[in-house]
Amino acid sequence: MSFQAEHLSEPRQRIIHVIKSHGAASMSEIASVLDITGEGVRQHLLQLERDGWISRFAEKTNGIGRPHIRYRLTTAGEHLFEKNYDHLTIEVLDTMVNHLGESALKQVLSAMIEERVREWEPKLAGLTTIERLNALKDFYMKNDFYMEVVQKGKEYYLIERNCPFHNVALKRPILCSVTLSVLTHLLGCSVNRVQRLQNGDGCCAFYVQINEPVDSNTPCIIMEDE
Repeated sequence: MSFQAEHLSEPRQRIIHVIKSHGAASMSEIASVLDITGEGVRQHLLQLERDGWISRFAEKTNGIGRPHIRYRLTTAGEHLFEKNYDHLTIEVLDTMVNHLGESALKQVLSAMIEERVREWEPKLAGLTTIERLNALKDFYMKNDFYMEVVQKGKEYYLIERNCPFHNVALKRPILCSVTLSVLTHLLGCSVNRVQRLQNGDGCCAFYVQINEPVDSNTPCIIMEDE
């Protein structure tokens, strides 16, 4: 199992591994397995807890004595171990297409687009197209330093350098139609992706054609190859 915690000190990595292997562990159990003093383990556990990698809980006994304090991984701690969400997502998409047809996938993507438009439209009310474009820099993540609006003469581009769905989008680029469609409907004008991470361009660049307005007859989902 791949471990992604090289930033942790070697003793703390070992402690994380013990807790992962046992599901939960007490201070004495960890000290015994790693041959570290109880005080040493306690200091490492305190720091791991402060950093949000582990949490403590009281394990009930049979009513005799005090509850045993044990430590388990938090959700953040679990993500120190490699997960395969990308493969699962691709498998779900492919299974849907194989069993229900591509039209079913387009229906799901259309529902995603409609939901995002409903979420964002009130936030953009009363704004000009350029103001909307600048507001949409936070489309995926607030204050994302890897999203920017670039003006070249009278042309405007939304540049995305850190796609949150990069690995899945590389193999199933139909997902990129969601971003393209949402931008088109929220900006009210034609949007084309002129640079693509899939092509090795280092970013996705969305060209916002302000002088080409769209109307209510524009399809919900806009496929890039259509």
